[in-house]
Amino acid sequence: MQPVGQRDEVDMLSLMLLIRRFEERASQQYQAQKIGGFCHLYIGQEAVVAGAVAALRDDDYIITAYRDHAHALARGTSANACMAELFGKATGCSRGLGGSMHFFDKQHHMYGGHAIVAAHVPLAVGMAFAIKYRAEDRVTLCFFGDGAINQGAFHEALNLAALYKLPVVFICENNLFAMGTSVQRSTSLKQIVDRAEGYDIPGEIVDGMNFREVRDKVAEAVDSIRKEPHPAFLEARTYRYRGHSMSDPASYRTKAELEKYRLDDPITRLRAQLTREGKLTNEQFDRLDKQAKETVLAAVKFAEQSPQPPLDKLYDYTYADGAMEPGRPRPGESAQERREGASSPSTN
Repeated sequence: MQPVGQRDEVDMLSLMLLIRRFEERASQQYQAQKIGGFCHLYIGQEAVVAGAVAALRDDDYIITAYRDHAHALARGTSANACMAELFGKATGCSRGLGGSMHFFDKQHHMYGGHAIVAAHVPLAVGMAFAIKYRAEDRVTLCFFGDGAINQGAFHEALNLAALYKLPVVFICENNLFAMGTSVQRSTSLKQIVDRAEGYDIPGEIVDGMNFREVRDKVAEAVDSIRKEPHPAFLEARTYRYRGHSMSDPASYRTKAELEKYRLDDPITRLRAQLTREGKLTNEQFDRLDKQAKETVLAAVKFAEQSPQPPLDKLYDYTYADGAMEPGRPRPGESAQERREGASSPSTN
């Protein structure tokens, strides 16, 4: 496992570029009707997940909500597997059965991708409980949006995490809008981080557009947790440049507001820092960007050429074996096969 201190910042900039180009291409493919269902893009928030993952070990756990493409890529899931999942193909990271909101990669300890707001926060607490129960020094990172903090499951989870002193970092990606509702209209608190105080959980505000600040604050929390298990809370103030989802025109905010945050682009900021310090040239940046675009284009081609999930797998992971209603046709089952099945002697 790679020590946190050796995570190269140029490599992390490359990751942020990959996330940006992946999401841009996903947008294009959605508009071309290659991707169905909901699709939530992470454009503008790249510094949060890149900074957080830079502070982790490979065996730590992460779990997130439905804006999850970036988290899978940051954890090491291939662009091919991510794009194929968006296309609903069998080669996707969830075998084409999850789609945009349900990315999952057990090998890289990325446990979702969850569509129901705040429903994954108790799962994160359960994962952290398992870590403590097994006396491991792993840490769970739980990402969620500002819209999750007013859900009952969120409060129940924080209470248990504090009560049992569990090794979990709650990271609120505060992009200022819960769908189309401003956080100022939906939340009574002036600072979301104050939610943690009610459960005696240490919390801090982080500039979510600053890769280095996110990395350092997450690393500080994780190091403290490894020494003595306890929950921590970070409010990462960030901004998404696109609507809540692909169907959202984002007419609830002004062009001036959007432009203000575009001028503070997290990729541009890290690039400028590295360039000033002599760690990155314009030519190197261009190569990184070109590589990211080529990787994503190859992922689209891979997804297009991948097979659809077999029809007879449609109900897998949905119903327990034997739970189908008697006489209900299975996918791909012909009328003759149904008649033969109905006339067969019962084995019960």
